[in-house]
Amino acid sequence: MQISTKEKIVTAVLGPTNTGKTHLAMERLLAHGSGMIGFPLRLLARENYDRAVELKGPRQVALITGEEKIVPTYAKYFFCTVESMPVNKRVDFLAIDEIQLCADLDRGHIFTERLLHARGEQETMFMGSEGIWSLLKKLVPDVSCITRPRFSKLTYTGSRKTIRLPPRSAVVGFSAGDVYALAELIRRQRGGAAIVMGALSPRTRNAQVAMFQNGDVDYLVATDAIGMGLNMDVDHIAFASLDKFDGTLRRILTPRELAQIAGRAGRYMRDGTFGVTGDADEIHPSIIEQLESHRFDPIKRFQWRNSNLVFDSVDSLIESLKVCPDSLNLEKIRQPDDEKFFMELVCEKDVQERLDDKSAIELLWQVCQIPDFRKRTAGGHVCLLSRIFQSINNSGNLNTEWIAKEVSRMANIDGGIDSLVDRIANIRIWTYIANKSDWLINPEDWQERTREIEDRLSDALHERLIQRFVDQRTSVLVKKLKDKKNLQSSVTKEGDVMVEGHFVGRIEGFKFFPDITDNAIAGRTVSAAAYRALANEIPRRATAITGTSNLRFELSPQGKIYWLDKGITQLVGRLIPGKDTLRPRAELVASDCLAGSSRIAVGHCIQKWLNEHVRENLAPLFKAQEENLTGAIRGLIFQLIENGGVLSRYKVIGQLKALGECDYIMLRRLNIKVGRLDIFFPRLLRPKLAGLVALLWAIQNKIDPVPELPPPGRVSIDYKPEIPNGFMRAAGFKRAGDLMVRVDILERIIGMLKFRSEQGPFGLDSNILNTLGCSAEKAVLVLRSLGYEKKSVDQIGELNEVALYVARKPKHNPRKNKINMTSRKRKKRNNLGPDTILEESPFLKLREMSIR
Repeated sequence: MQISTKEKIVTAVLGPTNTGKTHLAMERLLAHGSGMIGFPLRLLARENYDRAVELKGPRQVALITGEEKIVPTYAKYFFCTVESMPVNKRVDFLAIDEIQLCADLDRGHIFTERLLHARGEQETMFMGSEGIWSLLKKLVPDVSCITRPRFSKLTYTGSRKTIRLPPRSAVVGFSAGDVYALAELIRRQRGGAAIVMGALSPRTRNAQVAMFQNGDVDYLVATDAIGMGLNMDVDHIAFASLDKFDGTLRRILTPRELAQIAGRAGRYMRDGTFGVTGDADEIHPSIIEQLESHRFDPIKRFQWRNSNLVFDSVDSLIESLKVCPDSLNLEKIRQPDDEKFFMELVCEKDVQERLDDKSAIELLWQVCQIPDFRKRTAGGHVCLLSRIFQSINNSGNLNTEWIAKEVSRMANIDGGIDSLVDRIANIRIWTYIANKSDWLINPEDWQERTREIEDRLSDALHERLIQRFVDQRTSVLVKKLKDKKNLQSSVTKEGDVMVEGHFVGRIEGFKFFPDITDNAIAGRTVSAAAYRALANEIPRRATAITGTSNLRFELSPQGKIYWLDKGITQLVGRLIPGKDTLRPRAELVASDCLAGSSRIAVGHCIQKWLNEHVRENLAPLFKAQEENLTGAIRGLIFQLIENGGVLSRYKVIGQLKALGECDYIMLRRLNIKVGRLDIFFPRLLRPKLAGLVALLWAIQNKIDPVPELPPPGRVSIDYKPEIPNGFMRAAGFKRAGDLMVRVDILERIIGMLKFRSEQGPFGLDSNILNTLGCSAEKAVLVLRSLGYEKKSVDQIGELNEVALYVARKPKHNPRKNKINMTSRKRKKRNNLGPDTILEESPFLKLREMSIR
């Protein structure tokens, strides 16, 4: 690169975004024998470097940025950031992209320096917006201008809700918090969004943009970083805010800044639109006109700083930085970061002591050029710069152990988005330092190591962004459903419903259970896709049930009906109360995906199976119900069935007395046992049948949930007050003491006790305990409930430490007790004296009266 001369061609290619300016510069560059382009972003430099490598090969192309240097020995074409352009390199062609950044308040002085002094040997080209032309012509008189119109039209469409934005939209906020909130909203409503922020590393930003470009998501949420260096297929730009904090104050965006961002809508010949969303106010009509016509007020001044710095002393350097421009078209830049860092460092005692010669001052100034990617308000970056300067000043290079420790702290890829963003910012600082070859021992090793850590952190951040802001399932399904395309779907053997490779829920029988989603819209999307996927599976299942007579159903203890399909049990129905206990109804468990005649047919088949199942297993009850009976026995049978097949004898004592010998013969023929305490069907006491009877009783009496049945084989269990006695009676159990004992076992125990009591006092032997299946303590309570009481040793006359002696209580005879009570009262009355009788007489007051 050399100082400009009048013989060299200088061209300005000016126009709005999407005019092909950069593409033209690339063509001119590669047409020369050598060339160099300065880009405003490392991202742009890398992107165009990769293109040139494909065309010219890696040996001829170099990349130079603050954080990355790839310079082959015979490189001819250099792709750089503007700050990193080698100022002494002679090339045939030189170009500066986005030259309007000469007016930028932070970096403008660097672009102005390149504009005034950087030239190619044969051709120089500046690319930017038309607003700089009048000022550019004054500063570079020999420049010629080529204006390029925008390929597509840009139109304002007004305000829209964020969830109503069309696909291929980019929503622009101006803080990380705004970006995250917008992305979270879009994820819940539309499936997900890509993220673009200046805080992201180029690798992460490229990965996010690629996700948008590939169609994995239809929405992009970005800061104003989208306005430069990104070429994407965006159809609509929506501003969520029209002001931003620029590092000093919060201000309204200028029309030129709005245009730089809005211009990203539309690609090549495809028109684009822009508007506002969220809480942003409508854009003023005059500004809309400027954006749509691409005509703006000309830029009046470029930012400038003296480049001829004097390093003889600290004071001389400060004075040279204070020099003002000699042109009214240039404006001295407000104090940039490197000057701020320098002014703070020279006030430190440890730094002052080392600034004793020109080389030390130059070193400190170079150290101050290290960018603060962390953007912290505290003095953490200045402390880092101070230590770097002192280390190099002391030993000529940075301490290797210290660098290793600092770099290793950044290698952790765990944590959330904010943690990873902070580590990437830190490692980018060390990547920049690693590219200062004269500061390090083995700089190539450190460049490779820091680059590897940054890549790993960038990949981890990309994954975290996807996890948080992209619901890939909803995004894919929304697009497929909208395009009316056939969904690739399947139902696994286990009932998992898969659509386009995503799990959307499971189907059990005819009931679809959608997967959990974050919001109602995503839930509706998943359900809609699943129902379309089940369009073939539901009819298949319905045909499998209605088209065959060999149905395999199961009834659970809770009253649920399961269908065995391909070796998997499927819930298809549940019991609800019917006309009576023996005729429950089967309610079909199905989603709306089973409707019409198919739903009716399936429900009919399940009800038919249920009727046959109940009749087959409870045949004794149906036989007794359908028998041609008359008189007292008919009423007895009716009550027996209504009580689940077990009826207390004392409740029907009157009806039993009314039965004749023929009636008892009928009871025996119907296999009904009339016991001492209960009347029951011995056959229905089998665990399976007893469980079915109890279930039907619970369903008819609306007991929910259905209590748990006694384990098979148990003849007694502990009494639980919360379980209805009617349920246990239907299951064949009756309370005795603190136990529920099976009625046939209780009848057997009564017989055993009667035989023993006829012989006199008796003890609880192993036979009684084994029959009851309980401990001696609980058996005593059972016997007490049956009318037996424990006798003391004195009453028995001998001591038996093992047996518990009990004897039967005298039978209760209400008539005899009444006679005895009457005779006792009469005897008592006869024993009373005259006065006593008189006192109890109603004529007692007559005795006390005084009659005249």
